Amino acid sequence: SLGPVIGRFLTGLRDGKIEGIRTPAGQVLVPPTEYDPHTGEPLTDFVEVGQSGVVTTWAWITDPRPGQPLARPFAWALIRLDGADTALLHAVDAPGPEHMRSGMRVTVRWRAERVGGIGDIACFEPEPAR
Repeated sequence: SLGPVIGRFLTGLRDGKIEGIRTPAGQVLVPPTEYDPHTGEPLTDFVEVGQSGVVTTWAWITDPRPGQPLARPFAWALIRLDGADTALLHAVDAPGPEHMRSGMRVTVRWRAERVGGIGDIACFEPEPAR
């Protein structure tokens, strides 16, 4: 059993939505945690966040290993989704490192068939420049 918080988070991914959890101080944590990291209080206030966000930091992977999200070069990035106060680690499918930067906007690319796991997010992709 994954428990009520992570279980709900993964079920949300299966259903094509991303949820975080609000702390008593008003911060939204994504991915959600069962307990407030500062006070230890149980957390139960789920919040749906956006499917786009901002890259806070990243690292380019030139030679992906088996089992990684993409079989071609990609970036691992911390992504602060719209409405969240923390960042989620995931892959960004960019054509090359010159297309990556901290502060850039990305959006989720969902897998066609989802099962309730973090892999339901196939990766993120750069949003077109405005």
